[in-house]
Parts: sequence; structure tokens; C-alpha cells
Amino acid sequence: MHGEFLRTVLEREQVDTKGLLSDENYFTTLAFVDINEAGERTFSFARKPGADTQIQKEELDIDILDRTNIFHIGSLSLTSQPARDTTFYAVKRAKNKGSIISYDPNYRASLWEDEKTAKRHMRSLLPYVDMIKISDEETELLTDYQDPEQAARKLYRQGIKIVAITLGGEGAYVYCKEGGRKVSGFKSRVVDTNGAGDSFWGGFLYRISKMEKSLDDLGLDELEEIARFGNAVASLCVEKRGAIPAMPNLQQVEERLV
Repeated sequence: MHGEFLRTVLEREQVDTKGLLSDENYFTTLAFVDINEAGERTFSFARKPGADTQIQKEELDIDILDRTNIFHIGSLSLTSQPARDTTFYAVKRAKNKGSIISYDPNYRASLWEDEKTAKRHMRSLLPYVDMIKISDEETELLTDYQDPEQAARKLYRQGIKIVAITLGGEGAYVYCKEGGRKVSGFKSRVVDTNGAGDSFWGGFLYRISKMEKSLDDLGLDELEEIARFGNAVASLCVEKRGAIPAMPNLQQVEERLV
């Protein structure tokens, strides 16, 4: 029921659902989000197990995987088997076929056995990643450093070409071959921070997908422009309730950028 509901929502938003799988044996993982007066969130989940944890590599649509320009992953598929092995299979295949590997760890403590286990598995994907987005609350989990600049530098030295660390209302810190830079955010009337990081990274990846340059050729000035676009998307998202309903369109983003 919930899976079909989500399929309908995505199709209404004109998202291609060709690669979306349904499983008759497992229900869709549910996330419950409590939002306080400041718009900040706490999470709880119904997942014992969820269908997302049961995906097998044989179920993947290889045709889609092999033709993907940017292959984006989170860490929630690393919490359980067989999804963990399937994730690594997909990442390795996509990278070998020339995809840019994008990673948003998106730490949710209640889905992991403990923090030590989360760190080990979340970091296990880093050798395959070309671009990463983490929040300022996740820097220590991924790098042992709390400071965004130190964290970004360490991730870059591990082979990640583009690093973006979101700083809430302060914007983002980005890092590439030319070094790092803070990119200020936009003033917003915050109602709900749900989807803020996802909308930032969605805008960021959209701009990357439209560029003809490789990640190796991107300079810090260009990266700042891309992050500013992502900041504009996120600043609009937090002004409305919900996640998908709050996502702005391109015209709204361009107007915010002016």
C-alpha cells in the first residue's frame, strides 16, 4: 500500500519510476518525523525489516545502472543485508561504467546497532565516491574531525573530488582541488527543515549534470556558484511544510538567486 502510494507521488511529480521495485513479501519502511517550533526534526522508523533492506543485486535494472550519469547513494542501504552487498555491487558496476558516484551518508542513529558500527559501514563506501555531501553534524562520524574545513580536507585526501558540508542556515562549505570556501546561505522564514539537505544536494547535482566539464576540471569559483544554487533551493524548501511538496521549481530558484 505505502509503496504504491509513493510510486503515485513520484509519478505525479514527473519522476521516472522505471527502476522502482515492489516486494510482495515486505512492507515499505516508514519514517515518522517530529518537528519542533524551530522547524528542527527528530526521527523514528518502522522497519522490521523494510523492503528497502531486502533488495538483491539480481533485481537491479542493469540497463538503467549502466547508462547512469550520476549514481547517488545514501548509507541507509548499508544497515542490513542483503541491501548492503547489493549497494556495493551497484556502486562498483556504475563506477566501472563511467558514472559519477555521489554519496549522502544521511546518518539516522536509530537504524544502526551503535555508532561504532555506523561509522565503519558509512566510511566503507568512501573509496568509491567522487562527490559527497555531509552535514556539520556528520563530520566527526565520517572523518573524526568536527571542524568542517579539516573534515573536508581529509575527505578530499581520501580521493573524493568534490566535498560539500552543509552548515544549516549558514550555507555550506565546499572543497575541491583549489581548496575550500564557505558559501553563505539565503535568509529564510524557516517552517520545516525536512528535506533541506536533500534539496541542497539535489540542486547541486542538477547543476553538475548540466556542466560539460569533468569534476577534475571544476575550480573553486565554479563550485561556489553551484553551491549557491543549492543554497537557494534549500532556502525555499524550508519555508514550506513537508519534503516533496516543499521542493521549489526552477523558476522559483532563479528568482531567489537574483
